[in-house]
Amino acid sequence: MESNKKTQNVLVRIEETVRWLETLCKNWEFFGVEMVSRTITPITNQGKNPSEELAKLGKTLEGCTRCRLSEGRTHIVFGDGNPDAQLVFVGEGPGHEEDIQGLPFVGQAGRLLTKMIHSIGLSRKEVYICNVVKCRPPQNRTPLTDEIATCSPFLLRQLEIIQPKVICALGACAVETLLKTRQPINRIRRKLFKWQNIFVVATFHPAYLLRNPIEKRKAWEDLLIIKKLLMEGT
Repeated sequence: MESNKKTQNVLVRIEETVRWLETLCKNWEFFGVEMVSRTITPITNQGKNPSEELAKLGKTLEGCTRCRLSEGRTHIVFGDGNPDAQLVFVGEGPGHEEDIQGLPFVGQAGRLLTKMIHSIGLSRKEVYICNVVKCRPPQNRTPLTDEIATCSPFLLRQLEIIQPKVICALGACAVETLLKTRQPINRIRRKLFKWQNIFVVATFHPAYLLRNPIEKRKAWEDLLIIKKLLMEGT
């Protein structure tokens, strides 16, 4: 048993490293270097408890100093919600309130996200909420490429553990991390994508909606797509 556990930990670390390198080097084509595509065999979680696996993953982040974002943080914001959720919301990174409380989406944007979740008949306890980076960027700036490359493997492992039916990518940072595209949200919303055979629906970040309330109607349309996906096969 101990040997199997060590092997699993080694595999997780190898996959995290490969993803980190892949994200860090994703713009090599601009320098004339052609990227070679590869297929990752997902680490399966058959017979494993998602809650326990998430807790183990969270432990590996304790006291993290892997990137500069650790320098100004109060708390690491790992994620929150149902480990068996059918729907996962992925945002950009923690803000001021999240940094203080150590929980994702608890500020003004979080309150709007809660309303969005309620609008499709769910509660926060029924979904899982996390971010691309786990520490607050200074002045809530957009995470830098190397910060995303360092932290995103933990997000991807969270998604592998939970194995939701649908992932809702909130904003450009989440979309670029999961779908490897820099197309604006308005270009890709209302379309279905997949990440490791999991449906991905892109919509506006709640913070953007607070600044641009006229776009809430579009976000509602995206939420209806999510609701339809969740209802299929139930």
